[in-house]
Order: sequence, then C-alpha cells, then structure tokens
Amino acid sequence: MKNRFLGKIEVSPIGMGCMAFSHGYGKIPDEAYAVSAIRAALDFGCTFFDTAEAYGEQLYYRGHNEQILGKALENVRDKVVLATKIHFRGTAYKPGDPIYPILKEHLTQSLKNLRTDYVDLYYLHRVNLEMPVDEVAEAFGRLIEEGLIRGWGLSQVSASQLDSFHRVTPVSAVQNLYNMLERDCEKDIFPYCLEHNIGVVPFSPIASGFLSGKITADTTFEKVDDVRVFVPQLSKENIIANQPIIDILNRFAAEKQATPAQITLAWMLHKYPNVVPIPGSKRKERILENLGAWNVTLTDEEFSSLEAALNAVEVHGHRGNVENERSTMKEWKR
Repeated sequence: MKNRFLGKIEVSPIGMGCMAFSHGYGKIPDEAYAVSAIRAALDFGCTFFDTAEAYGEQLYYRGHNEQILGKALENVRDKVVLATKIHFRGTAYKPGDPIYPILKEHLTQSLKNLRTDYVDLYYLHRVNLEMPVDEVAEAFGRLIEEGLIRGWGLSQVSASQLDSFHRVTPVSAVQNLYNMLERDCEKDIFPYCLEHNIGVVPFSPIASGFLSGKITADTTFEKVDDVRVFVPQLSKENIIANQPIIDILNRFAAEKQATPAQITLAWMLHKYPNVVPIPGSKRKERILENLGAWNVTLTDEEFSSLEAALNAVEVHGHRGNVENERSTMKEWKR
C-alpha cells in the first residue's frame, strides 16, 4: 500500500465513505456498530474518512454522521484525515450577503460534531449558482489561512466550474461521481486535476453496489431512505442490460483471486495516480473487503485487457457528474 495525495494532503489510497451509517441505504446500524466499523477500517490501514454535515438529516438530523465519526476517531485525531462538506441548502442567503460568516458558522458546528479544532478537507457539497465564485473561493481561502481547514474541495462539478474556483483559491480535491458505469470525469476532470495537482475522490466507485456483482434483477431495496431506488443503473431493465460488465468483472476477479468490487477499485487506482475512491457501506466486512482492493495489483497488460473489454460494452443508465442547486445553468458570477 502506497499513500496518495489530495493536493498536499497525504491519505491512504482508498478512503471510507461514512454516509451509510446515517442514511441513504435503508435502516442504519446502531451507533456502537458504526463506531466499531470505523475503528476496524482504521486498524486495517485506512486514514481517510469522509462525511458531511447533511448526512443524516433526512431521517435523523444534520450532523448525525459527523458526530458518529467524531466519537470514533477523537482519540486518534493525529492519525487520520477528516473530510466533511458544507451544503448551503436551507441557508437564509440573499444575493449580496457575505459568504464567509455563513461558511464559518457551518464549519464551527462541524468542528463541534467531529470533536476537533480543524478539518483536513472541507468541501463545497454542491455549487450554489446564486453565490459569486470569487467570494466563495476567497472565503474558503480565509479558513485555510486561519488554520481551521488544511484544504478545500468541490463536489459534483464540471471542469469549467472547477477552473473558476481554482483560479481564486487552489483546490485540493474534487469529489465527483466516478466508476466503471459513470466515466464522464475522464473527459476533462481528470486531465485538469492531473495538470493542477488536484486529487479526485470518487464517490459511489462501486456504482451503489452494482459492480460488486451482488445485485440482481430480483434485488429489492428498502422503501424508506434508500437512494438506490433512484439510481438509473439499478432499475430492473438496466441491471439486466449491464450484466455483461459484471461478467467481465467476474472473469478478472477469478483470475486475480479477488472480488468484483476489488477489481473495480484496483482498476481506477491503476488508471490514475491522483484518484482516491471512498466506497461506502454500513457492513464492516464489506468495508474491509473494499479497503483490501489496495492489495490487488493489475499489471499493465491486465489493465489494458480490462479496459478494452469495458470499452466494448454499452452502459445503460446515466447519472452524470454535474449537479447544481438549479436545474438550469447560468453564466458564472465573478
């Protein structure tokens, strides 16, 4: 295992997405189990843990996930990298209002939840098109200068949006949707980030579990708080249509004595030196399986063969890597 960098922030090659302990995948485990799973990931070698202030608010409350992570890692703060996110949704913002006080207020609560006095990586969870780019980036830069955060990032952005922010305050990482079924980021996000020393942190790198090979057309999802019911690739017809991709993964998994999920993660680790996926699960054994992907090494020949096989298969269902708080794009405010 060789560590990677998000800007100047050193992390394990695979991180842990913690959202599932608070919402998004049906009934959540009890807090004691969640804490033990996070600590098990740390013991396995994971040093990078991802959360957000919004994780939990659908059925519990804003900050629920941050509090679990804070409880699990408070005593080992110097050994871990913590990432959280601010979402301006619900904020009483009017065009012209100063951004920094809003940002500082949200961060102060996140620090309390996480039981720490700084956050390593603070993301803008989604771009708010009403807020001027320069002022938002400058506000994050001020938090860096004050030592409250080490770096900042953006989630679900286009390359043009990223460039607008990065020109004002250098960005450490981009957290976008990226996996074998969702490869939009290969067009411009990865090239831009490689050129500017920015890390790419794919969420849903196993396509909400589809690429594990464990989801079939007969799989049913929980009706309450399960995001998978909205994922295009997980409709019954697309599960069937995308089966050739699972067949490819099963073949490589058998050859490498690994799981399909591990092959999926090993594929992106081989492809990009600046990628740090954050698979998420509420099951401890699945979390450790995913982290074990950093021990699965593809040769250049194996990677090329896998890439060729994937490129020859049509993908059914598409989400995309750009989501804004407004459905219609408008010219950036500068």
